[in-house]
Amino acid sequence: MARPQRLRRIEDQIQRELSALLHSELKDPRVGLVTLTGVEVSSDLTHAKVFFTMLGDDQAKAQCIEGIARATGFLRSQLGRRIDLRVVPELHFHYDASVEHGMNLSRLIDEANAGPKAE
Repeated sequence: MARPQRLRRIEDQIQRELSALLHSELKDPRVGLVTLTGVEVSSDLTHAKVFFTMLGDDQAKAQCIEGIARATGFLRSQLGRRIDLRVVPELHFHYDASVEHGMNLSRLIDEANAGPKAE
């Protein structure tokens, strides 16, 4: 089913504002360079799944996830000040591994196209 245009606009606005908040307002050193890849808002606007990705090893990712989890309340309150909604959605952050998966597939395709290595 197609998403209503209003929900798409709200999702885009939440993504832009959260991205700005993460890069300018959040001072947690555990949260490094994070890229928001998408936002899905429930139809009643009470919950928002925020998908993010970052580069780094597993330890850096775990620290980043922990830092974002601790900052969720702050991010939600700041988001409420920046957007005009009756109810600010509860934020649920999810790590998006699709970028890593795509990079892995690209590497495998490049290796397959290179052919056998001459020894």
